[in-house]
Amino acid sequence: MLLTLPTEPVPIQEISIDNKVKLYIKREDLIHPLISGNKYWKLFYNVNHYLGKNPENPYIITFGGAFSNHIAAVSAVGNLAGIPTLGIIRGEELEHKWRDNPTLLFAKRNGMNLKFVTREEYRHKEKLTEFLQHEFPEALVVPEGGTNEDAVEGVKMMLNEQTKDFDYLCTAVGTGGTVAGISKFCEDNQKVIGCKVVDDASLENKIFELTLKQNVNLIDSCFGGYGKINDENIRFINEFKEKYGIPLEPIYTGKMMQKVFELIDEEYFPENSRILCFHTGGLQGIEGANLLLEKQNRNLII
Repeated sequence: MLLTLPTEPVPIQEISIDNKVKLYIKREDLIHPLISGNKYWKLFYNVNHYLGKNPENPYIITFGGAFSNHIAAVSAVGNLAGIPTLGIIRGEELEHKWRDNPTLLFAKRNGMNLKFVTREEYRHKEKLTEFLQHEFPEALVVPEGGTNEDAVEGVKMMLNEQTKDFDYLCTAVGTGGTVAGISKFCEDNQKVIGCKVVDDASLENKIFELTLKQNVNLIDSCFGGYGKINDENIRFINEFKEKYGIPLEPIYTGKMMQKVFELIDEEYFPENSRILCFHTGGLQGIEGANLLLEKQNRNLII
């Protein structure tokens, strides 16, 4: 087994706020120094089940964008296991610029081969997956963001005896695997808040297919669009780190925490509610975000 269960419980920290509700964050970002947060759990069964079959020529293939946490995590898994990896990267213009991209440079240094495709080709990932599976029949082809049934099973590990005491469980939603796993395996009395950072109308059906439960409330948390970072996002992330000592990245957990604070201010949660937010990692993305912000002469994420 390549990915193992942690020997120490993942810490849950209280976020002290002047309000009639109690707010906490579970630090999944601390689970592993290179395979961060929910990516660790999404890959847990995908990789371990695959290696359990003892493939003669193991090979892991996956998909992602320029600053993908998933690409970074899969490359780290491949490096640790000595397994070759291939990343299908959205945006052919990156083919000659990847050395300037901290995420892609990290993946390359981990030994990942990178294949750059047009956005049009990338939109048809199902066709690409079929082609790759035919060309590399022994390979493990992991979907974008790692979301599949094995990923949902892995996310179960984010829940334990400590998480049963909370009324609300909150997470960022990109491809839907993490919120589906939390929804599927949480307690019947718990409500799940999915802070949707992408404008994708198909997510609700996709999540339901993975969880078969109706306990998820998806709330728009795009703040201008997926991958877009506005000045308020930067201000919130920097003030949060200064006040609570917890770093947030601007694409997923930063927007999720900002939305939860807004919901608290709007009295969305009943008095005396206990709210648990999941820090899903991805801090590697801050460096790339700051490169873009610097080019725009804007404030940086500390």
